[in-house]
Amino acid sequence: MNRLIVFLMLLFVTTACEERPISTLKLAHGLDSSHPVHLSMVRMGELLETYADGSMRLEIYPSEQLGSERQSLELLQIGSLDITKVSAAVLENFAPDMQVFSLPYLFRDDAHANEVFHGSIGKSLLVGMDEYLIRGLTYFDAGNRSFYTRQRLVNSPDDLSGLKIRVQESPTAMQMVRELGASPTPIAWGELYTALQQGVIDGAENNAPSFHLSRHYEVCKYYILNEHTAVPDVLVIGTLSWNRLSSEQKKWLQMAADSAAAYQQTLWLAAEAKALDEVAAAGVQIIRPDKSAFAQKTASLLENLPPHLKALVQKIQAYETHD
Repeated sequence: MNRLIVFLMLLFVTTACEERPISTLKLAHGLDSSHPVHLSMVRMGELLETYADGSMRLEIYPSEQLGSERQSLELLQIGSLDITKVSAAVLENFAPDMQVFSLPYLFRDDAHANEVFHGSIGKSLLVGMDEYLIRGLTYFDAGNRSFYTRQRLVNSPDDLSGLKIRVQESPTAMQMVRELGASPTPIAWGELYTALQQGVIDGAENNAPSFHLSRHYEVCKYYILNEHTAVPDVLVIGTLSWNRLSSEQKKWLQMAADSAAAYQQTLWLAAEAKALDEVAAAGVQIIRPDKSAFAQKTASLLENLPPHLKALVQKIQAYETHD
């Protein structure tokens, strides 16, 4: 009888622990701690503690301390990690509709992209991932992605022919690079500097602040501003963690995420300008090619889509921005 009582007490305590609202959320990501997105997540943690009157907090683990973006998403799905920041390009492997943001030359300009992300289209994609045990909280601006190379000057798509270009683990990104005549090579972010330095690959593609803060400019002396994609970073929480939050905690967390995203946009503009200035000062040649040539060469990616994604692309392209 005593053993039965002890068992029932342990079962009750375990169940209560599993169902109680959580107060400390673990957030992991792969960026450097000086990156604007990391600084915005620090601000998010401060705001969350303020909104929750000290009853909630974030523990932030940058620089792939808990694994790559793919590994972090897998940890989210089983409840071992609460929140992570991933590129939409990696997220498309888990939530297929997110591939729309990896399509080349989808947006008219930065304002168009920003309004799509934070408007009805972007929000519907954030909350439409429950079946994959993931829920989006907000988008962080990741600017425009462009190519950079070790040794070859690139003025047109033809100049990429035969090069090995690092891409994210994104089928859409890999297909885009193939259309441009290069060989896509997925490599983890943390391994990329060494791969460039050793000549395993000929180049990569990313936004200016990431090119700068990763110090890839020490190896790659050409930065080609063709701006092929505007793939956002996405802040996501596992549904196992989300469902353990009270309605009030969910509100506080969403408010903190929204405020952090607005703060990050102000940091991002300054970081882009600084990055271009500093890599140029370090001897990088910044090339501004005719972007229309790259757009024409990759146009088929926007045409050869499943019907529901083609309809989503049309909706995005028709989206009107507001001054």
